[in-house]
Amino acid sequence: MSEVIKVGMLGIVGVLLAIQFKSVKTEYSMYIGLGIGILVFGYVLRQVDAVINQIEFIRKYLGDAQSYLSILLKVIGITYICEFSAGICKDAGFHSIADQIEILGKLSVMFAGLPILFAVIRQIQEVL
Repeated sequence: MSEVIKVGMLGIVGVLLAIQFKSVKTEYSMYIGLGIGILVFGYVLRQVDAVINQIEFIRKYLGDAQSYLSILLKVIGITYICEFSAGICKDAGFHSIADQIEILGKLSVMFAGLPILFAVIRQIQEVL
């Protein structure tokens, strides 16, 4: 919980600092926002180790369904990367590029999830 507070405070301080520079040098506020975003993203990546340990624990219980877990992780990665990239583009004023990144993310999630859909369809066909 204290880590969340630290990251939240870092974000607030970064935004306040960027607001101060926005009226003087607009590009500095963008650089500050980008730097704070990268710091927060770096912190998130350090937390991934704990998540991976928990996933390995879950993987032992899945047996043959381990491929579904890898699909889930792939989808989570796609959404984080696209959200982060689109946020940076929006902050820089490039909303159309951000929208295209979001569309790419949605399509990538859909394609990554197709094997699960096919497995569900196979299960339904076996029942019928």
